[in-house]
Amino acid sequence: MKKRTLISLLLILVIVISGCSVKTKSDTQSEASTSDTTETTTNQAPVDITLLAQSSSENDVNIIRDQLTKNGFNVKLNLQPDYGSYKSQQDAGNYDIALSSWTTVTGNPDYAVRSLFKTGGDYSILADEEIDKLIDEAATQTPDQYKETYKNLEQRLVTDQAYIAPVYNSLKNQALNKDVINQDTVRLSKSRAMAWEPIEFKDSSKNETDPLILTQSASVLTSLDPIKGNDGSINQLNTNMYVRLVNLTDDDQLTAEGSLSHNFSIADGNSEYYFVLRDDINFAKIDNKKAVDTGERVGADDVIFSMDRAKNKDSVPDHRTYSLHEHIQKTELVTDLSVLESTQQTGGGGSIKDALEQGLDSKITELVSDKTKADNGAGKYQVIKLTTTEPFPQVLNYLAHQSAGIVSKKQVESINTYDVASFDVNKDIPYGDQNTVTEGAAYNNTLYTSGPYILSYKNDYEGVFLKNPGYRAGTEYAPKISQVNVRFIADADSALSALRSGEIHLYYGVPETKYDIVESDSKLHLQSIPSNAVSYLLFNTTNREVSKSSDLRKAVLYSINQDEILQFYKNNKLKAFSTLSPLVQTGNELKADPAKVKEFLSNYNASK
Repeated sequence: MKKRTLISLLLILVIVISGCSVKTKSDTQSEASTSDTTETTTNQAPVDITLLAQSSSENDVNIIRDQLTKNGFNVKLNLQPDYGSYKSQQDAGNYDIALSSWTTVTGNPDYAVRSLFKTGGDYSILADEEIDKLIDEAATQTPDQYKETYKNLEQRLVTDQAYIAPVYNSLKNQALNKDVINQDTVRLSKSRAMAWEPIEFKDSSKNETDPLILTQSASVLTSLDPIKGNDGSINQLNTNMYVRLVNLTDDDQLTAEGSLSHNFSIADGNSEYYFVLRDDINFAKIDNKKAVDTGERVGADDVIFSMDRAKNKDSVPDHRTYSLHEHIQKTELVTDLSVLESTQQTGGGGSIKDALEQGLDSKITELVSDKTKADNGAGKYQVIKLTTTEPFPQVLNYLAHQSAGIVSKKQVESINTYDVASFDVNKDIPYGDQNTVTEGAAYNNTLYTSGPYILSYKNDYEGVFLKNPGYRAGTEYAPKISQVNVRFIADADSALSALRSGEIHLYYGVPETKYDIVESDSKLHLQSIPSNAVSYLLFNTTNREVSKSSDLRKAVLYSINQDEILQFYKNNKLKAFSTLSPLVQTGNELKADPAKVKEFLSNYNASK
């Protein structure tokens, strides 16, 4: 009996000690809450709070749940298997806090806040006039001016109102099989999605015969119309299927390289932007699952059409990216050469014509309105002028986003014959609907893509992309590998196993806790840099207790211990204060404070 009693006491001691450590394994089915067995920072009854997340965020969920539980909350989990289910639950309002993430893929701070936090933004659930004012003010400022404005914005967003609670800033990484891929041809950019066209196999003779096999977790694609989606399911895919007016370098500088433009320039006043277009890119289409050059050149009419629909909220149903382009007032074709000669560049340096001619093999001698008449070698070009509603240099970063991808005016208009106002999701089939490229009875691929690749078909297992034979054919910029297969693997451990076994060649987004496994495998190479990705808790602002009480939101905010989270990830995460953290060094920092949690919970309970 004494021995049995001693064993029981030891078991109790183990349970008590383990309750003080960070969980790394999911136990959400059998343990709804640990609030009854864990000492909290208050003497009051635990406050119920529902945390919405995707099951792929298991580690973060467990850490956040434990931190909240220790600070006086009874955490109820709403875990969803994929982004689509997660978004449906979010739209339905079935949460108090949602574990969210955002990557500023344009490299500019306005993108880090406008869609997320401005009233009416594509992804915003906030309506705060002060935040709106600060976002618009910063958008017109230069970097040396907007630092203080963004600092004030963060303080309103986090400290004063606690609309979000920051969790961490991630590294950006990818692991590749260096025995198969020429690692020198694989780019890792801070903001833009991975460019496929420069990648080559180590044995270049395989470029035409073997598929490059990549992976992503999401198999359900939001839309292959670039303006109708802005999430991890399609960002990399659409970036490689649609060319844009400009691009970003690996360190977030604006460039014409790999874009539809030879050059671009800003006119004096920072409201007019000029682009001289290439004449060596044609749209691709799919015929019997093969990529075909349509013979239709990507030209000024397609650019104007694409920009007009990008800025117009009502151009398509469920437009997800219009707020990124709302500063575009007008996009037009320039046909008078004297306009380029008489308009001066911003900051001096000569005329717009001088800027656009930099590096051209043939000077601009004629501007043509018909894209089929453009002949760059003979000095005949098309030039686009884009005018903004106000001075807004950050507009160029938005033009590097996948949502600014150039679509075919002729093809999209022939597909989108429905009335937007009465669009019927059960009857109308819009351009880019993923069902049209999914194998089965609904397959009817109508894509016309302007970029280096086009999606031939997909199923639950993978998507098969083929190089666009009309994309800069015969030049060094044409896609090197003929076929890219994107394998859909939702589980991170399974994706890493597939990389190690040779089933896939490159794995984007290796978990930080798995770095040591990659680095210990002699055939693998890990690339890693600080990213613009931030994870945060988004508070529900409608019809919940947290929407009514800033005290309750602040109690959650000061429960988050970033030091503890970074320790779990072996310091392969970085601290954050908001989605701006990787872009603007405001000096703001979140420090966990149990005393403040107790104070804010007391205020909340007293107000009920």
